Amino acid sequence: MSVRRRAARGWLVPLLMACGQLAFAGAADAAAAKNSAAVEAAAKPEAAPTAFELQLLYSDRTWNWKNGAAYFGLDRRLQAWTAGQDKPAVAEGRWLVTDTGKMCMELAWRSKTYTTKPQRTCYSHRIESGNIEQRKDPDGEWYDFKHAKDDPADEHKKFEAGNTKGTQFDETRKLVDSKS
Repeated sequence: MSVRRRAARGWLVPLLMACGQLAFAGAADAAAAKNSAAVEAAAKPEAAPTAFELQLLYSDRTWNWKNGAAYFGLDRRLQAWTAGQDKPAVAEGRWLVTDTGKMCMELAWRSKTYTTKPQRTCYSHRIESGNIEQRKDPDGEWYDFKHAKDDPADEHKKFEAGNTKGTQFDETRKLVDSKS
């Protein structure tokens, strides 16, 4: 082997070693940063569920209220009704979820005596100690929405799979839309 080739190899090997060390150091730094971010995210009480996770909680479910209910359709349509204080009302619109932990309902309510333009009502969600908490935006109080282990006090217990109050919605809509 010529002196020239040895000299070329003499600088090439250390160069390759230095590049390898830099690459290793970069990967180690990236792993450390990833671990640091994971620890930081775990320490933050306001980690939000993803849009997909929220969709699993709401889609094709009926949310039962004291005097009514809302159905979150698979097609993102939303129907709601209430029969409170002898004033039946219905609402139709849509619902959406975001990757920042929000579920919003855009509904136009109507009764025999009034009709509203579509109004947006949003609920924020956060994950705290494996449980999902919810609040009405913009400044409602946080409350338990769904525990990691079933809890009878969870708001999510008021949800039923499917459109379980569709008949009541249709009956209320007929009352609201009747001419008498």
